[in-house]
Amino acid sequence: FGCARSRTGDRLLRSSQNSSHLASLRSRARAAALDPPSLQTPPTRGPRTPGLRRTEPGPNRSCRGPFRSPRPSPKSGQAYGTSEEFLNLDIQKLKDKKDMLDKEIYQLISEGYSVDELDDHISQLHEYNDIKDVGQMLLGKLAVIRGVTTKELYPEFDLDMSD
Repeated sequence: FGCARSRTGDRLLRSSQNSSHLASLRSRARAAALDPPSLQTPPTRGPRTPGLRRTEPGPNRSCRGPFRSPRPSPKSGQAYGTSEEFLNLDIQKLKDKKDMLDKEIYQLISEGYSVDELDDHISQLHEYNDIKDVGQMLLGKLAVIRGVTTKELYPEFDLDMSD
């Protein structure tokens, strides 16, 4: 019991010291708020940790300048027509891409593929992935129960590591 009392006593002493320290800080803060800035003293800092540097309060160096947008703004000499040229160029690129995709679709159709077959294939892939996910969850739970890794269970169930 002696240790517990001393710990409690220490805690009470620290608590009273902290509360007197807080009261001192509060009174200084009130006085500082009423004093003109020329009479205010800067706050004292605690001991410095070697290797670590505190940043100054307020915005850091990278934030002190004016706002800079991540997008480049049009230059003052750039006319409205030039931005229209960029839009036309983008439109042309999109048209070229559409033409390329149309050619690929035509080629796949000529090779015997159909959109319905593709939709069916995608549906089967989703079902396969769902079933595989359930199997992986079951393997994980079994591995936890046995206290082994899932990798150690693969040979027992004739699974390849690439599965």
